[in-house]
Amino acid sequence: MPKIIFLPHETLCPEGLVVDATRGETILDVALQHHIEIEHACEKSCACTTCHCVVREGFDSLEPSDELEDDMLDKAWGLEPESRLSCQARVADADLVVDIPKYTINLASERH
Repeated sequence: MPKIIFLPHETLCPEGLVVDATRGETILDVALQHHIEIEHACEKSCACTTCHCVVREGFDSLEPSDELEDDMLDKAWGLEPESRLSCQARVADADLVVDIPKYTINLASERH
């Protein structure tokens, strides 16, 4: 079973967290199941960038992003080559190390 290592985030996961994931789950769904409240203003429909994350390790194990996700990512704060929308990136067989950026482009938190 692959693991996701969420790196420490000042407000969402101050200590960091290592969790088991199931192949095919999105990074966002795994985070939410473990009470890491990553923003997701569009309700996981790939229509915003609030769930942007950076996959520091295991990036190449993910299915490639599609054109819609790439277009959304172009608008993300702090975009890096290993950036993905956590609502679109599905866990494969490899462990992942995920960094949640400090900021999103939202001025206010959606707090689902």
